[in-house]
Amino acid sequence: MRKRIVAGAAGLGLTAAVVAGGVAVAGNGDDGAASHQYTQEQADAATKAALKATGGGTANSVETDSENGATYEVEVTKPNGDTVDVRLDEHYRVVVIEGDGEG
Repeated sequence: MRKRIVAGAAGLGLTAAVVAGGVAVAGNGDDGAASHQYTQEQADAATKAALKATGGGTANSVETDSENGATYEVEVTKPNGDTVDVRLDEHYRVVVIEGDGEG
């Protein structure tokens, strides 16, 4: 029961962040722990680069990522409503933009 409450509270926190126009910052570790620590400034820089690459939209989350040589993954809902994952390297250069397969 405790896990459900914690998961529900975390979901509400994420929803509140997205509704408030914020960006959720999370680690991408398999065990739920952050696999790479980074600052809010780094998350903001990744968000800015991802939004520039997609021509605007709304950043939904920033996570660490190691696919395709990336350091960050920013999920963006583009102005046309499509959601994509923008993978960036450590210098905030686009590695790849892929359709988001979650939903």
